[in-house]
Amino acid sequence: MYEIPIVRLEIVRDSGERMLQVSCPEDVVGVARSYIGNEDREHMIALLLDTKNKINGVHTVSIGTLNSSIIHPREVFKAAIMGNAAALILIHNHPSGDPNPSQEDLEVTRRIREAGELIGIPLLDHIILGDGSHVSLKERGEWE
Repeated sequence: MYEIPIVRLEIVRDSGERMLQVSCPEDVVGVARSYIGNEDREHMIALLLDTKNKINGVHTVSIGTLNSSIIHPREVFKAAIMGNAAALILIHNHPSGDPNPSQEDLEVTRRIREAGELIGIPLLDHIILGDGSHVSLKERGEWE
C-alpha cells in the first residue's frame, strides 16, 4: 500500500471588507503605496479584483533586491485562482525612484498577460511606482 500525502489549500483573509472599485491607475496607486511605497527593495503585489473591479485582496507576489525581482506566472496566479479573482492588476516599485519600465518589466508583463488570457483571469494593468510618480503600462501603450 502506498501512502500518498493529502494536500489541503485554503485562503485566509487577514482583515477588511471589499475595498474601492478600480476604474483608473490613480485608484490603485494610493492602495499600492500603502503596501510597498517606501520599500528599499523591489516588491511586487497583485490586486485581486472581483467581477465589478472591486479590490478583493492584495497578494505579495515577490520581494526582490535593490533592482530586480524574480516573477513567475504561477506565483502571480496562485492567489488569484484561490481567491476567485475575476481580474488582477500588478504593481511593483522601483527603489531608484524612476518609474520607467525596464525591458524585463515589459517581458514579465507580456508573460503574465498571456498566462492570464489562457486561464481566464485577465491582467488589466501593470503599474510601476517611483518617487512621487507612477507609470501605467496600459496607459503608456504597452498593451498590444
